[in-house]
Amino acid sequence: MDKIAVLIPCLNEEMTIAKVVADYRAALPEATVYVYDNASSDRSAALAAAAGAVVRHEPAPGKGNVIRRMFREVDARVYLMADGDGTYPASDAKKLAAPILAGQADMVIGDRLSSTYFTENKRAFHNFGNLLVRKFINALFMCDFKDIMTGMRAFSYIFVKSFPVLSQGFEIETEMSIHAADKNLRVLSVPIQYRDRPEGSESKLNTLSDGVKVLRLIGQLFKNYRPLAFFSLLALVISMFCIGCFIPIFIEFLRTHTVPQFPTLIALCSGFIIAALSFFSGLILDVLRQKNRHDFEMRLVDLQHRFEGELKL
Repeated sequence: MDKIAVLIPCLNEEMTIAKVVADYRAALPEATVYVYDNASSDRSAALAAAAGAVVRHEPAPGKGNVIRRMFREVDARVYLMADGDGTYPASDAKKLAAPILAGQADMVIGDRLSSTYFTENKRAFHNFGNLLVRKFINALFMCDFKDIMTGMRAFSYIFVKSFPVLSQGFEIETEMSIHAADKNLRVLSVPIQYRDRPEGSESKLNTLSDGVKVLRLIGQLFKNYRPLAFFSLLALVISMFCIGCFIPIFIEFLRTHTVPQFPTLIALCSGFIIAALSFFSGLILDVLRQKNRHDFEMRLVDLQHRFEGELKL
């Protein structure tokens, strides 16, 4: 088991990857640096290996697929995730790893938004998207994350081995944050520096398409992690719509003692039934969620014992 494993997903980063590997090896001499090449078409893998990284390959495209492979294959006391584009200086690495080593956190988030992100990042829509996603998640999941989509984080062994990676692309950071909030895992935010990509280096993140994927994921996880709130909200929306349509029919009935829009009345009654079914579906799913939470907590106990056993070897 490594003391610290630096995990770097990489896709066509030959301009920066060698320096990134060298910087992290210098900042954390006790760490093993892993570069997971995501089917690069340039010399990224060869340059990373020459710089001293352990290079492995994940052919399935998407950052989420790379993280899934990393978390399955690497065992370490501390996992430090960073990008291969040089945007996250290695000088902040020890600040993120220290709380994990001290047993004070399960995930440490490198908070770009409180430092240099908005002055360094020149893509306005990326800035807006980061703020929008943060507001959505903090409101829906009743938390207070400072930076949701940062690519620099540190994790404990318990977090990595209990986290079910479902995302395939850049929405993986959002999934990590929501998982931590839902499971009451210990999270710290540490301000870090952020540098924009060097000239000639292109971002793999598509603001529009990847932004839509992130927002869709938030909706899916809200439904899965807070089913009672989700289906209660759905029931409320349906009920309010039905009430709004029912009021004119009721007023007409009081005035003429007739119901000229009888088919509409039947449809509205069906709407109220759907709203009731939605609410009770949320109740049932919330019970199942509580059972899943119980099972998760028991799994954390097993993982803790496994981790302590690995440390004694």
